[in-house]
Amino acid sequence: MNFAIEPLPYALAALAPHIGAETVETHYEKHHKGYLEKLRKAIEGKPEGEQSLETIVKSAEGDLFNHAAQVWNHTFYWKSLDPGGDREPAAPLRSALESAFRSIDGFKRELAEAATGEFGSGWAWLVLDRSGRLRVTSSSDAENPLHKGHTPLLTIDVWEHAYYLDYRNRRGDYVQAVLEHLLSWDFAAQNLERAGHA
Repeated sequence: MNFAIEPLPYALAALAPHIGAETVETHYEKHHKGYLEKLRKAIEGKPEGEQSLETIVKSAEGDLFNHAAQVWNHTFYWKSLDPGGDREPAAPLRSALESAFRSIDGFKRELAEAATGEFGSGWAWLVLDRSGRLRVTSSSDAENPLHKGHTPLLTIDVWEHAYYLDYRNRRGDYVQAVLEHLLSWDFAAQNLERAGHA
């Protein structure tokens, strides 16, 4: 399979002032595409080369998992961001979030805690777990919810390359900017509907 990275769903500067164009360009061109090149080398001439990216993420271990998961995670992250994300989610996502977290602010607090509390590099996620319950989780390094049988709905990347050019070591400020201005509620709603929960 000829893996490729999708184009960004918006212009490099579209997330500014919350995430600057230089951060997006470096993150996408150097880090995201760098993981793709490592994945291509890792699967060259191997049976995994005929599998889908999601299949590799769900079944692989070690370096192969890390490269595949980071390609998948980053693609998912770009879609989790929306330049117009400062509005409120629409029903039925809103109802699902309010049911699970009592309020939209309650959800944001939990996601902020997961993102700022993840030690070192990693991710914070909104997932639909195997029992059909909305949950906030975090994961280290390349780990993602697919590996645990959960359905991801949204993510925030908390590797330093996601925010350091804009925020230096102020991860909490970056997380708050994403939560208040950049979350793609439409993407989360589509994932929820695709999972048969809406």
